[in-house]
Amino acid sequence: MNAARREEIFRRLKSLNPAPATELQYRTAFELLVAVVLSAQATDRSVNLVTPRLFQAASTPAVMLALGQEGLEAYIKTIGLYRTKAKNLLAACQILVERHGGEVPRTREALESLPGVGRKTANVILNTAFGEPTIAVDTHIFRVANRTGLASGKNVSEVENKLLKSVPLSYRKDAHHWLILHGRYVCKARRPECPACPIRDLCDYRHKTRDSQ
Repeated sequence: MNAARREEIFRRLKSLNPAPATELQYRTAFELLVAVVLSAQATDRSVNLVTPRLFQAASTPAVMLALGQEGLEAYIKTIGLYRTKAKNLLAACQILVERHGGEVPRTREALESLPGVGRKTANVILNTAFGEPTIAVDTHIFRVANRTGLASGKNVSEVENKLLKSVPLSYRKDAHHWLILHGRYVCKARRPECPACPIRDLCDYRHKTRDSQ
């Protein structure tokens, strides 16, 4: 895909959604960190159902740490893998309190040192909480990047590297949100909504769906 097509793709996505944002509900970098950890192998909707009560009870690492394993589990038990996630979150809270003064660090290395935080989660925090022009490649972005031809790759690292090189700098900060929302609501896994797609004519996908009417 040439630079002009990439530019036009993001120009259109921006025109439809000038200020894209995560669908996870949060108020602080710490709350975002918790929400993103909980969202692994879970939907944003399911996370948003439990975090309001959790954040009302524990909105800082120190207070969440005081809940203990059983206390935290009681708030998140409807989320998949909740026991493991509770364990990781408490261990992360311990590190945040002891090493970072209760604040979420702003470097990738420090973020990835937290239990339950991998590269994708770190990228979400850096981008969404701190405004860094990073792109967290999840299943939606991986699919959209490969289907459209924006950044074809066999694994998330390859796709991430290609996107960071090819997405125009002026769009890079918001590219993560545009692509994930496009994958979630338009370029769906089983049956993409190609007839309604705003970038249909710019997309390389060979198996475009047709309007049933």
